[in-house]
Amino acid sequence: MADTYSFDVVSEVDMQEVDNAINQAMKEITQRYDFKNSISKVTLTKATKELEIVSDDESRLNAVKDILISKFIKRNISPKALDFQKFDPAFSGTVNQKVKIISGMPMETCKDIVKRVKDSKLKVQASIVDEKVRISGKSKDDLQGAMQLIKSFSDLKVPVQFNNYR
Repeated sequence: MADTYSFDVVSEVDMQEVDNAINQAMKEITQRYDFKNSISKVTLTKATKELEIVSDDESRLNAVKDILISKFIKRNISPKALDFQKFDPAFSGTVNQKVKIISGMPMETCKDIVKRVKDSKLKVQASIVDEKVRISGKSKDDLQGAMQLIKSFSDLKVPVQFNNYR
C-alpha cells in the first residue's frame, strides 16, 4: 500500500473533441431551414486554439453560438472553456466573432483552489505544480471529499477535471 494518495486538478480541453463538436455544428447549420442561403460558418485554428464564427447578422450569429454550445455540451466539453470576444461587423453586412478556447488553469484560479481546500479543514495537502493543483493525502476518503468540495465551486471561471489519481 502507498503511504499517500494524490490526484491533480487540471483544466484541459481535448482539441479532437472540439473539432468533432464544430463538425457536428456545421452539419446542423447546413441542414437547418432557418440557415438556408446563409453564409454562417465556424472555423477552428488549432495552432492558436481559436474559433471564428461568421454569420449574416447578429441574430444568426447568436443562433450559431447556441448550436455550438449545445454540441460542446454533448461532447462533454464545458462551455466555460469558451471565451467569446466582442463581435465585429465585417464586409458586406456580415458579422464575425472570435472565440478563444481556454486550456490550462490561470495562477489565480490555482491559488483560489489551494486556499479553499486548506480552509476546508480536510486532511489533505494542496500544492501548485505548473498549471495544475496537486491534492495529496493519506486517506482515499479524504481525497474523495476534496474532489466533491472542488466540484461544488460553481464560481470558477475555468472547467476543472481530475486526473493522475493514484
